[in-house]
Amino acid sequence: MHTAPTLEAGDFIDAGGHRTHYHEAGSGETVVFIHGSGPGVTGWANWRNALPVFAKHFHVLAPDVLGFGFSARPEGVKYGRDFWVDHLIGFLQAKGVERCHLVGNSLGGALSLALAAREPKMVDRIVLMGAAGVTFPVTRGLEAVWGYEPSFEAMRELIAEHFAYDRSLATDDLVQMRYEASKQPGFQESYRSMFPAPYQRHLDALATPDDAIAAIVSPTLVIHGREDKVVPLATSLRLFELLPNADLHVFGKCGHWTMIEKRDEFNALVLQFLGASVAV
Repeated sequence: MHTAPTLEAGDFIDAGGHRTHYHEAGSGETVVFIHGSGPGVTGWANWRNALPVFAKHFHVLAPDVLGFGFSARPEGVKYGRDFWVDHLIGFLQAKGVERCHLVGNSLGGALSLALAAREPKMVDRIVLMGAAGVTFPVTRGLEAVWGYEPSFEAMRELIAEHFAYDRSLATDDLVQMRYEASKQPGFQESYRSMFPAPYQRHLDALATPDDAIAAIVSPTLVIHGREDKVVPLATSLRLFELLPNADLHVFGKCGHWTMIEKRDEFNALVLQFLGASVAV
């Protein structure tokens, strides 16, 4: 068991032959948090407001998916849904996790669906937040995310104009943190190689076929911000239609960063869904 002081720094493990950075805390049932595909993203950047709270009730894991954060950037690989799911399965095996809950944001939602479709016995409950995983026409917001070129102003615009409903969330500190992360050596090079224009093909390739989604029996909580400019609300409505055991929660006056913009409400909602016996 890891204690809170080590949570932010994270740790490393070999997962399927790849050096993998991750955060871990708490005990009990395992909840795996899977981050999105924004520039400079890491498990900690996406989930720093959730991990310490959830670690009071669960064993939490938040890996940096290959090519992101401080995990390996293997030479000559083709990033994509199956590659990332292979890595996540390797990570769970390396950590000795046979069954877990998944919480996936955006790209992480698409990977959660794909993992549950492929290895249903490994997955208990699923939380999808602003998730990809079904196809939709590429939005201006997603074009801005995947087409990002590092600068402080570009990062501020990304957060204020595309990620958040409330522009005041784009504080200098947050912008600086994500900008600095996005320009660390190797980060932008691997990022640029993942989703080169045209973007629609990458989005379509992340989708899990409708019939495979409909076959996922895990209880699923689908969460979306009504004003999301990156992944439209329609995608979560579609997932809600397809998933046989789904509930849907839509936050008003909320963009793509539900877990940051609606932090306390998000944490309480997901804790309850996952069966935590104590209030936040």
